[in-house]
Amino acid sequence: MKVIQLRHKCIGCNACVEAAPDHWVMSKKDGKSYLKKSVQKGKYFIKELPDWDYDKNKLAADNCPVKIIDVRR
Repeated sequence: MKVIQLRHKCIGCNACVEAAPDHWVMSKKDGKSYLKKSVQKGKYFIKELPDWDYDKNKLAADNCPVKIIDVRR
């Protein structure tokens, strides 16, 4: 499974952190969420995760008001 974030469009609402705190954190530097241990490719931050983390990260994506998180199996 892959989690993909378009971080520069984050508004810092904290919804992803509340849904999946093991994988998301709010940056003290700019107030935006950060996908822990992700790899930046252009504008995107990408992280490979095992399938058992799907539900929490899908909830993070669904709760994001600006829809900048994509979860793919």
